Amino acid sequence: MNVTLVGIAGGSAAGKTTLAAGLATRLGNRLAVLEFDCYYRDHGHLSVEDRALVNYDHPRSLDAELFVSHLDDLVAGQAIEAPIYDFATHTRTSATETVGPCPVVVVAGILLLAFPSVRQRLDLVVYVDTPAEVRLERRVVRDVAERGRTEDSVRAQFATTVVPMHEEWVAPFVSEVDLIRDGLRDPEKTIKAVLGCLGESDRELR
Repeated sequence: MNVTLVGIAGGSAAGKTTLAAGLATRLGNRLAVLEFDCYYRDHGHLSVEDRALVNYDHPRSLDAELFVSHLDDLVAGQAIEAPIYDFATHTRTSATETVGPCPVVVVAGILLLAFPSVRQRLDLVVYVDTPAEVRLERRVVRDVAERGRTEDSVRAQFATTVVPMHEEWVAPFVSEVDLIRDGLRDPEKTIKAVLGCLGESDRELR
């Protein structure tokens, strides 16, 4: 099986998951999605208070070695058992999710481009470019509803770590991507653009 790895990068709450979901809807069982966020290192050994102090926007917070190993397995046509991360407790659960094998694998993550070992494995890299103020408001809504956070804590984290880490580990690599898309545009147009790059533009929505 020839496997194409598509990377979707961009700032926090830029619209990466929306794009990945749209591609999955279009290509059905020909595509699998792997979220880099699932590979956060487990912090169960820390107190709840100390877990909240970890900089989750720095590359060292992610288990890139396992992620790269799983990418290689997927390219080899093998299914993987992806970890499942609990964002409310900052711990990796004991459960896993079977991913692949599929002809197209979409990998999405804020820090995808910060790791040369990841970048060199991607066949196509898409960057979703969304203004910081929009991303912040989206993140507030998501984290309060899905991750048990308070609005004040989300805004504080965004200012303290998300923005500076974006400037250090995300923005400098934008010049290396294949396709930059406006995160405020209709996602369907971005989906069609990506499908065109993959030679899949003639496929209808399923």
